[in-house]
Amino acid sequence: MKNSLENLLGKTPLFFDGGTGTILQSKGLKPGELPETWNIKHPEIIEQLHYDYFMAGANIIKSNTFGAFTTKFPLNLKSVISAALVNANKARTRAKKSAADKNLFIAFDISSTGKLLKPMGDLDFEDCITLYKKTFQTAFKCAQEKSQAFDCILIETMNDGYETKAAIIAAKELMEKTGTSYPILVTNVYDADCRTLSGSTPETMIAMLEGLGVAAAGVNCSLGPKEMLPAVERLCKAASIPVIINPNAGLPKVIDGKTVFDVNAKEFVQAMKKIAAVPSAQYKILGGCCGTNPEYIGLMKKTVKQRAPIPAEKIPQTCIISSNTKTVCFGHDTEGKRVPCVLIGERINPTGKKKFKEALRNNDIDYIIHQGLEQETADAQVLDVNVGLPEIDEKEMMVRVMTELQAVTDLPLQIDTSSAKVMEAALRRYNGKPLINSVNGKKEIMDAVFPLVKKYGGVVIGLTLDERGIPSKAADRLKIAQKIYKEAARYGITKKDIIIDPLAMAVSSDSQAGLATLQTVRGIFEAGGNTSLGISNVSFGLPNREFVTSSFFTMAMQNGLSAAIMNPLQLEMKKAWYTTSLLLGLDGNCAGYIEWINNEGGSLPLAAAVPASATPSNGGHPRNTPETGTSGGPSRASGTAKASGVPEALEGPQNDSALKTAIIKGLKNDAANTTKELLKTEESLSIINNHLIPGLDYVGKQFEAKKMYLPQLLMAADAAKTAFDEIRGFMEKSGKKGKSKGKVIIATVKGDIHDIGKNIVKILLQNYDFEVIDLGKDVPPETVVAACKKDKVQLVGLSALMTTTVAAMEDTIKLLRKECPWAKVCVGGAVMTQEYSDKIGADFYGKDAMDTVRYALELFK
Repeated sequence: MKNSLENLLGKTPLFFDGGTGTILQSKGLKPGELPETWNIKHPEIIEQLHYDYFMAGANIIKSNTFGAFTTKFPLNLKSVISAALVNANKARTRAKKSAADKNLFIAFDISSTGKLLKPMGDLDFEDCITLYKKTFQTAFKCAQEKSQAFDCILIETMNDGYETKAAIIAAKELMEKTGTSYPILVTNVYDADCRTLSGSTPETMIAMLEGLGVAAAGVNCSLGPKEMLPAVERLCKAASIPVIINPNAGLPKVIDGKTVFDVNAKEFVQAMKKIAAVPSAQYKILGGCCGTNPEYIGLMKKTVKQRAPIPAEKIPQTCIISSNTKTVCFGHDTEGKRVPCVLIGERINPTGKKKFKEALRNNDIDYIIHQGLEQETADAQVLDVNVGLPEIDEKEMMVRVMTELQAVTDLPLQIDTSSAKVMEAALRRYNGKPLINSVNGKKEIMDAVFPLVKKYGGVVIGLTLDERGIPSKAADRLKIAQKIYKEAARYGITKKDIIIDPLAMAVSSDSQAGLATLQTVRGIFEAGGNTSLGISNVSFGLPNREFVTSSFFTMAMQNGLSAAIMNPLQLEMKKAWYTTSLLLGLDGNCAGYIEWINNEGGSLPLAAAVPASATPSNGGHPRNTPETGTSGGPSRASGTAKASGVPEALEGPQNDSALKTAIIKGLKNDAANTTKELLKTEESLSIINNHLIPGLDYVGKQFEAKKMYLPQLLMAADAAKTAFDEIRGFMEKSGKKGKSKGKVIIATVKGDIHDIGKNIVKILLQNYDFEVIDLGKDVPPETVVAACKKDKVQLVGLSALMTTTVAAMEDTIKLLRKECPWAKVCVGGAVMTQEYSDKIGADFYGKDAMDTVRYALELFK
């Protein structure tokens, strides 16, 4: 039986509580002291805080368990969680006696582990799941006692979509194992450009989170309510579930050694009125984060009125898949506007490909990855990934290829396998919401595949075949499609997450086969569904197959085809796609077609490039824009083939060297091998200055311009590291030794175990040839000073994620000024601002990792 909170979510306006850490600071929480320890040390203060929020009008309060991991509490995690839940329940019992709103709920609260997951960091995905499971397992055991009950799980302040997925899977698997059921609520942290630390957008996060079945999703921390409005608008536009909005009370400042925020309760509520008025599919959940208190929540509850949700019949049911940073829509976009057929690159598949089979047998991952990058350059919007060969471990190979591809391309992937075990392994580790190929009308196949789709999320291809085989008539294929829809619904999988494949059969063996497929495509399209076809199958056994295939492709698009698995490198197929999209009215102002001709004109035998002046200035065709990260039409946004052969999103100046290109793309093996070749003819210093540093500088500038994101930045750094390692090895063998630019100390301050930002800075500094002394996390001021004194280090970098640990950062700076006056101090972290940095006496505020690197380069010049 569903609990009452789950019945209320989205049906009525609800309110979260506000900040905890900043309030505890005002009540005496010391710098570096863990707020969760107050559950045991000062239970009366925690209980009273929860009670005050309930009485102010909060419907949901968060347990004081934000950082409750075994990494923080290896010996007393159960005591900390148990005390937190007891305090919350005592507050609720008291509040129920006199609170005006009797809908009072407790969210078991947990946040980030503070580590980056592989390949960006060193924490394995499965290890991350295990870490969360230990926390949830403890909470679930505590909740068996009525005095420690809770109503939902809140996974909050998440900077990385991949870690968010790990936390959700941990909760879902434990609930399945223990027979419990809690709604899962999720909030991520977005910056002013509506990106998470790892580059996810509101659209990519909502696609993944809805696929995983969370009950509500949204945004918290980092920004004040005014600055949060753009992210809220995009979340509400993308989401069919309730959206949570928990802003900070503006930006932090330090006054008299305490952290305060610059937006008062009245100003906060005025901004929240605008947020409450944003159109949404369901009622929103409003609350606060750092700097807010019961006054803010109480005033908001009294004065903020939400607009009614958009009627369900007016909300387009959009079929969406995603990678970490990009979404792709099928059939129509989120506004209900029809989009061109999606191109799914078919070349990562051993069928009929001798070289690809050899690459699989020889474990030649580089060859496979290049197949993906070539298709991205040729306008593929999704990459099909099929690595099935009888003589290899398909599961291991699938996970490896998928992981490697996701590290170097932002295109969503289609997981293509007939093995349920392989499918589950891939879906589990996929970063985003994938396309799944496939299910069919056979009961045993649906029984195997649909539970995986329900658990991990995704859009599934449904083949129109069943126990009787492939029907020859369209009417019978449509019946199988309906059977697939109906069975999927039993698992809670809606029609929008199913794409029907009517199966293109060879016309060489049945002249009516093409017609039956087209009729099925038309039937699905007219019924509001989406379709996909393996286009080239139709021409099997015929000469000049691309002539037949491209004509069939055109006819299928005219009949409403949503997606095509095809070879984007074939000119005839590209011509068919661009011209048909244009003629169907899906290429506004012909802009996509003209752009393609301009870029491909030299390779087209019967066409000349259109003068730039002929390109309409107002565009109008669907594009993958940096603002939305959405793919939907004929454009070069997924990668333009230029002289360098580098996709547009990664392209540097023309005529880039092979090494610089490898660094920009994040190709580690290419970088190492190219460096080995260059060392035969070029001096080490020349390679560094003319190839390596320009590559890193280009990626750094693109990162700062928000054209590349953290995953690309770190993969580029990894590629550069392999090149540097080759150079260092060569110099050591030849008796030479490179000179370090200087020593830098980095540390996460006392009381803070989040070292993501610190580790990113470390990687980049090392790639720019600095010697980095990494003191780790939760580092006392005295340890920093001792290390600085020992080597008379010129630059110290300090990081903090939590507002409660900024005071420890200030203490460290004060001690450095006293004991190490020669040292410069740079600071960074999610809670830092320039004003904050100035207040605590830092020499430099790094708004991101590259900012800190540039400061170090200037300092040591």
